[in-house]
Amino acid sequence: MIAPMTGDAWHEAGEGVFRKRFDPCDVTVTAVVGSDGVAVVDTRCSLAEAREVKEQIRRLTAAPIRWVVNTHAHFDHTWGNAEFAAPRLVPAARIWAHESVAAKLDRDDPAVAAFLDRLTAEGPEWAAKVAELELAPPTETVRRLATIDLGDRWLELRFLGRGHTEGDLWIRILGPGTGTGAGREEDVGAFTGIALAGDLVEQSGPPALGPDSFPLEWAATLERALELTGEGALVIPGHGEPVDAGFIREQLAAIDSVAREIRSLHAAGVTAADALAEGNWPFPAEVLRDAVVRGYAALEEAAPG
Repeated sequence: MIAPMTGDAWHEAGEGVFRKRFDPCDVTVTAVVGSDGVAVVDTRCSLAEAREVKEQIRRLTAAPIRWVVNTHAHFDHTWGNAEFAAPRLVPAARIWAHESVAAKLDRDDPAVAAFLDRLTAEGPEWAAKVAELELAPPTETVRRLATIDLGDRWLELRFLGRGHTEGDLWIRILGPGTGTGAGREEDVGAFTGIALAGDLVEQSGPPALGPDSFPLEWAATLERALELTGEGALVIPGHGEPVDAGFIREQLAAIDSVAREIRSLHAAGVTAADALAEGNWPFPAEVLRDAVVRGYAALEEAAPG
């Protein structure tokens, strides 16, 4: 049973679909309430933050939290996972993510350890979160397509290609009112429901073309996402307010222009060090430093000989 909404704490994006933007990182968490339980999409930056999510969802509905989905591996979307695992949640939720995510949730990994050290140095608040942290990798993984049955609706988890990371999922909420069934390819053009984009789409700022992004592939991934997203669909990004297909097309075009500029400058013999100064870019230079490095490296790796 869904409790009445109070204030502006959680926004009802559709029947049984609730979203909220949380600080730090302005990350969006979505709760999808089905007849058999609740699925939580993304778990924030720490156990303490995830506890807040869990407590708020319990006030929203009496249905049990049975599933967690990570849209990708980044800390602001995954570091609360253990709050939904035993012994903190019994029975434990099944945690779904792309098959690449588990390797990114290993505290012994040098890159993860170095990042934890940097966060600890940020101050006592982050130090306390890191000290408590327990990384919980997915219990269920997605290679290309998986569905989660919530009873009266489904979550369709698709990996459409690399973009923001190597393991971004595009999630459609299917069932009554969407004109679609679970995972039926013939239904994709009719979809007018709600999709969850993770950080493949950013509304609150430029797309995050970070040190593990794939700037030369991201636009093609969004093209595939648009094929699954009708004009009437509502798309909830990992950061920011919901958007429509038109917004996604505009962001896709900007990301594609970044890829084309990287290819053009590389072909012209402009070095990666000079590319930001010489190129014509849709985003500020500070947003694109990693993108240029990543793009040049991919082109050089693909070059014959």
